[in-house]
Amino acid sequence: MLDLTSTLPVIDLSALNHPSQRSLTLDQIQSACKELGFFQVVNHGIPLSIMNDALAAATEFFNLSLEEKMPLLSDNVHNPVRYGTSLNHASDKVHYWRDFIKHYSHPISDWIHLWPSNPPSYKDKMGNYAEAVQVLQKQLMEVILETLGLNFGNLHNEIGEGNQLMAINCYPACPEPDLTLGMPPHSDYGTLTILHQSGPGLQLQDNNKNWLSVPFIEGAFIVQLGDQIEVMSNGRYKSVVHQVTLSAENKRLSIASLHSLPLNKKIGPAPELVDEQHPASYNEFSFRDFLDYISSNNIEDRRFIDSIKKSA
Repeated sequence: MLDLTSTLPVIDLSALNHPSQRSLTLDQIQSACKELGFFQVVNHGIPLSIMNDALAAATEFFNLSLEEKMPLLSDNVHNPVRYGTSLNHASDKVHYWRDFIKHYSHPISDWIHLWPSNPPSYKDKMGNYAEAVQVLQKQLMEVILETLGLNFGNLHNEIGEGNQLMAINCYPACPEPDLTLGMPPHSDYGTLTILHQSGPGLQLQDNNKNWLSVPFIEGAFIVQLGDQIEVMSNGRYKSVVHQVTLSAENKRLSIASLHSLPLNKKIGPAPELVDEQHPASYNEFSFRDFLDYISSNNIEDRRFIDSIKKSA
């Protein structure tokens, strides 16, 4: 088995500010995006206090009684705020073990009034976190586009006006963790997902279909490339397939900030990355197309990105 701590890259983002280290750091990010579609970042500029406050707010929310959370319950993927639980869904072919709340978060002034009012500190703590991660996402997108040789300026407005969906997950301790998962194998639809977690449990799939457990690093963020980056890069970079395993002893919380271009923005391979040797490998799609797809298809049977790949 691979030595996971050495094979899963950890990038020191502060090195980008040092001219002597910038080139090497860009090479590390490029390699991670090509090989795995994944890396962790440290020295990212977001205080640990903001990260811990967000986890504390999530803990308080999930500790509310079911009656208090029920008004937010919905299975409509278009709802701007929705609570869900897979702890009681009899229709699942495989039993998943997760509670979650999802809400749109950018621009925060458009959405925060819809977020949970209980616990009382939720909007403040989660709002501070969402705004900080939105800034980090723009920095990461600029760097990733640079490694592709693409001009960030051409996409600056669309990245700034894009969607930020916060998916806050609670995976309770599970009496039989080998018989179920917290989440099934999937890739994310957007550009980047920035993940904060309270402990280990995330696994990602490498090019050989091996599952690699992601080590937990206090204060680090996990960065996962989504389908929009794979399409934009014309397949040079890959969206990462990942899943969540469970623990018999420990509850795990995670806060996934899923970023994407605006809802109706059609995205296809960047023209600069298409030529006779590298024809366009994907059809255009938008975030709305993805929502429509998952409303009528089981993503365990077929990944969304497979539905937009051009046949050779």
